[in-house]
Amino acid sequence: MAYTTNPHMPKVRRDAVNLVKYRNWSIRKVARRYGVSPSTVSRWCKHPYGTGWVLIPTESSKPKTSPKALDKEIVKKIIEKRISNRRCGQVIYYQLKNEDVEVSLSSVQRTLDRCHLLKKRSPWKRPHDPTKRPLATHSGALIQVDTIHIRLPDGNRLYVYTLIDLFSRWTCAGVTEKLSVASTIKFIDGARRIASFNFEMIQTDHGPEFTTKFTHAMWRRKIKHRHSRVRKPNDNAHIERFNRTIQEECINRTANNLLNLKKEIAKYLKYYNEERLHMGINYQTPQQVLRRC
Repeated sequence: MAYTTNPHMPKVRRDAVNLVKYRNWSIRKVARRYGVSPSTVSRWCKHPYGTGWVLIPTESSKPKTSPKALDKEIVKKIIEKRISNRRCGQVIYYQLKNEDVEVSLSSVQRTLDRCHLLKKRSPWKRPHDPTKRPLATHSGALIQVDTIHIRLPDGNRLYVYTLIDLFSRWTCAGVTEKLSVASTIKFIDGARRIASFNFEMIQTDHGPEFTTKFTHAMWRRKIKHRHSRVRKPNDNAHIERFNRTIQEECINRTANNLLNLKKEIAKYLKYYNEERLHMGINYQTPQQVLRRC
């Protein structure tokens, strides 16, 4: 059946078949009426929907097979990686490349789009203005710290401290039952012990756990402390994005008690720092960046 974009063609086909089968018009007469060839009208009459009372839909011109179609195993791998890790098409492409799977980035994106696995950007959403921030030229030059508030099923609260180095994307996280300046300082000291670089500047928001007392404690450790601008969340864009990632991939699945959450976060940090590829550092892991420093 000829392909057309005319939305009225299903009705035209139905009426043409009706004239042939119920008004005894000849196929040639119907063809002259609608400006098509007699063979076209004949195909309409032989169509499974060619009863004369039902609309005959326009079939797609899309080919059913293609000689350049991706192998089913490659498509299966793309879908599995998207569902299991919820990573974007670029990361999936580099993961397949590391596994010696030959596929183009455009093919990965088209596969995700066909399977409705892409999160489309809203046409009404406007991009934010760029926000100035200190340059992170080496590890430890600028570190962002924040907290995540968690409500457990029993009504109690837990707090997760998060930290990220902007240069290497190396991260650290810790769980506590009480939010205070003392617990914040304890978390920073613990992060410094396991980090392979020195902390030079820490940037936080204006939360009660990051008061002047915290600033003075950092000064005594020869670490500078600065606050982000009020109502400017993009100043802490890196840590806010990490907070979302760790919640989606770890916390939301395991937040039922303190001990279990500590155990799962420790496992996730090992994966995040040593295995997870990051777009912001050219599809490397934070550990790979630190080794090159």
